[in-house]
Amino acid sequence: MALRQTMNLSQNLVITPQLQQAIKLLQMSRLELESQVRNELEENPILEEAEILREEDFERTKEAASQVEGHTETSSESTSEQNSLQDPQKIDEFEWESYLETQHKMPREASHGNEEIMNYENVITATQTLHDYLYWQVKMVGFSREEELMADALISYIDDDGYLKTPLAQIAEEEKFSLPDLEDTLSLIHEFDPAGVGARDLKECLLIQAKHLEEDTNDLVQLIQNHLKDLEKKNYEAIAKALNKPLEEVAEISKIIYSMDPKPGRAYAGNDTHYVTPDVYVYKVGDEYSVSLNEDGMPKLRISNFYKNMLKGGATPTGDAVAADYISEKVKSAVWLIKSIHQRQRTIFKVADSIVKHQKDFFDRGAAFLKPMILRDIAADIGMHESTVSRVTTSKYMHTPQGIYELKYFFNSGISSSDGGDSLASESVKLKIKDLVSKEDPKKPLSDQKLVDLLKKDGVDIARRTVAKYREILRILPSSQRKKFF
Repeated sequence: MALRQTMNLSQNLVITPQLQQAIKLLQMSRLELESQVRNELEENPILEEAEILREEDFERTKEAASQVEGHTETSSESTSEQNSLQDPQKIDEFEWESYLETQHKMPREASHGNEEIMNYENVITATQTLHDYLYWQVKMVGFSREEELMADALISYIDDDGYLKTPLAQIAEEEKFSLPDLEDTLSLIHEFDPAGVGARDLKECLLIQAKHLEEDTNDLVQLIQNHLKDLEKKNYEAIAKALNKPLEEVAEISKIIYSMDPKPGRAYAGNDTHYVTPDVYVYKVGDEYSVSLNEDGMPKLRISNFYKNMLKGGATPTGDAVAADYISEKVKSAVWLIKSIHQRQRTIFKVADSIVKHQKDFFDRGAAFLKPMILRDIAADIGMHESTVSRVTTSKYMHTPQGIYELKYFFNSGISSSDGGDSLASESVKLKIKDLVSKEDPKKPLSDQKLVDLLKKDGVDIARRTVAKYREILRILPSSQRKKFF
């Protein structure tokens, strides 16, 4: 073995901080991008927000870009950035004229959808959590001070579903209460609303609810305690045999249990409405579809004229070269941010326009006519890498005549056609399965194999395990659990 020095030539992809920022912006949702831009406005004194971008603002940004060109370290970094983002990214190659034209057009095109955007100032919500409701009931019952402390402690251990899954012995040790006193207090909490709250398992939850409903007969209690597994499978015959009861009577008892809530706390779970703001609008104009970006509410950025002129002079008014270098770096960062946002918007537009072109039948006729499509199809059409298309379609939404959809919705695997025709999108097959189940006889539900046979008659060649997978995705129970005896 010996030590020696060697030289070799190799190519490496260098991910610069600017490129990392561009990739990060590309995959951000609309709200995340707005938040990021706001942060940049606070941290970078070079950036300014304008109500309306004028031509002189673009000229100023373009001039600032040329001024910081000399500060760009090497052209190799620009080359690697160009390869990654699939578009020219070097300062001297940036299409400022396109940027100017796009920024003047986008707000007017997106204005068609303004009347559909939620006015957030008119939305006022105040929700009461399960724990708030239980604490309020403690105050209303008239507990002693000691009982109130124990009840509050027990309620703090109740989860969002309404269950107390922490052993009482552990609570007694942690909260320094006696175990018998906690058991007595818990029995009082079991009287609270919603019925079943504070139960330690499903059986206890159902028994508490049966008591509240005054339906805690011996047969119903026996069914809950010993036959929940059979009840889950709707195996009424086994239950009737075990209880020595007619099948009709067992079915009636089961209806009472089915009316109970296995998760009593979910009625108070957080159900805040989350509004989706589309990134893209698609409108039908004649026989064609027009795509426009939604720029409403997006901050419009420009370079500060004061700092640009300061950079042009090569130093600050006090002759501080260090400050001049700082301003130069901030100008470079501001120019790159503006370019990255513009590149992001252009890429979203290209992807959305290509989706509309590939899925015209969907826009004309609905989800049943969605075609199989993968990332490679769009990537090849617009000349970008699949990873770029994947980032663009993440958390981006399109407003269409058929409704609002995430861009990822339009990408589906294909299911072969039994008659040799075009493949069907998996989403279309799911809709067919859902439609068949909705029309079935509740007393004779369709098995997975029967669904396979019916789909084949409809020209869809699909395996039974695939039907079962799609049924689970659609949250449709197996046929044995969908069956209604009476």
